[in-house]
Amino acid sequence: MRHAHPVETVRAAEAVLMARLPEGTLMQRAAAGLAATCARLLGRVYGSRVVVLAGSGDNGGDALYAGAALARRGARVTAVLLVPEKAHPGGLAALRAVGGRVTAEQEVGLADFSRADLVLDGIVGIGGRGGLRPEAVPYARAERRGVVVAVDLPSGVDADTGEVPGEALRADVTVCFGTYKPGLLVDPGASYAGAVQLVGIGLELPEAEVTALQHADAAALLPLPGAESDKYRRGVVGVAAGSATYPGAALLAVAGALRGGAGAVRYVGTAADEVVRRFPETLVTEGGPAGAGRVQAWVVGPGGGEGARQALTEALAGDVPVLVDADGLTELGRLGPDALAGRTAPTLLTPHTGEAARLLAGAEGTAPPAADDLAATRLATARRLAAAYRATVLLKGSTTVIADPGGAVRVNPTGTSWLATAGSGDVLAGLAGSLLAAGLPPLDAASVAAYLHGLAGRTAAGDPGAPTTALGVAAALPAVWRAVRRG
Repeated sequence: MRHAHPVETVRAAEAVLMARLPEGTLMQRAAAGLAATCARLLGRVYGSRVVVLAGSGDNGGDALYAGAALARRGARVTAVLLVPEKAHPGGLAALRAVGGRVTAEQEVGLADFSRADLVLDGIVGIGGRGGLRPEAVPYARAERRGVVVAVDLPSGVDADTGEVPGEALRADVTVCFGTYKPGLLVDPGASYAGAVQLVGIGLELPEAEVTALQHADAAALLPLPGAESDKYRRGVVGVAAGSATYPGAALLAVAGALRGGAGAVRYVGTAADEVVRRFPETLVTEGGPAGAGRVQAWVVGPGGGEGARQALTEALAGDVPVLVDADGLTELGRLGPDALAGRTAPTLLTPHTGEAARLLAGAEGTAPPAADDLAATRLATARRLAAAYRATVLLKGSTTVIADPGGAVRVNPTGTSWLATAGSGDVLAGLAGSLLAAGLPPLDAASVAAYLHGLAGRTAAGDPGAPTTALGVAAALPAVWRAVRRG
């Protein structure tokens, strides 16, 4: 599991540790880990050209000390001081002592930046806000040939949210200290971070509110049948989906549900004949959720059209978990959070940003916010929705974010742009609903579903990648499930 902590928590942990250590020890630990990563990236350090972009404060100090360590191994290191009067004195002295070159001239710095084999981005640290300052913007726009390594965080990215309010310097690798920062895991910030490597510096940190599953975590959560299992003990997931306009949504939701760990899938809706022809193992019931018989969870809404409200109302009236997607979310936005009041069983909402805007409008009695604004503030949006509806929210997008109403957040690391294809979300809804029926709590069900769905998208697209379909994604799920279990 990757654990991410906000700046305030990191600063507090650093203060406690620094009070117990000799002065400068923490910075030396960070710089040593940073220099070791840079050396591995360079391969041959001796004779390589390294540029340190040094801003003010400790972030610039980490970069300067790392530059000094590389210079001691024979690298030709130039430090470009963006705020010369605030450059870290100890780091600057260390670099000069081993023959490092120092300049504050932008033209010289930009020329060196473009030719360097490796660039250390120490412009702005985790405390930075508001994007790059004017003196740093040319480096974000300049062409470069070498590897850019961000020190703790790409400059211009908000550490706590991943928001990028202005221009930012895109990194190939980010070396973060002590713990991951939420902004490294969530787009748009994650798209600037490149490969993220963690360097331990001895911080003692509380439980993280923002986490990301890894293979072992997903494997541990997968529901597996026991010796005494039958289809009912493994769980039955009900799917209320599809309409005359969108019959395919029913097929895709059922396809995802059949591969999600529940023992059986029960379908209600207008596409029963098509569903049974394609998936004869599906249990079909006439009418809506209220008369469907035994289920352990419901998936309501994919392609539901005009019938979505009735199906939603009937499913919510029961005492089993309900996943609401697509047209079900549209109806829930019209009904508002009161539609979930009094429910004792969990509710999982799976909106994209357009649906999230409608849900927020319904909760707050305002015009829908712009979807692009919500996409740029993913963590805040997911938390806002979870709090407003007192439900777990899986916010789909370039980074899928899952938020519990209690405050816990998980970020999915496996997404791929090849999943931007019609019906992909229907497969995800069915998969997550099946995991709910198999007994996973909503945060785990949503997190594992997003993890598997992302891997299935990658598998279906192949390497180097080609267009795939939602059914292709569903078909890849068994292989992905096996791969996760193998580790």
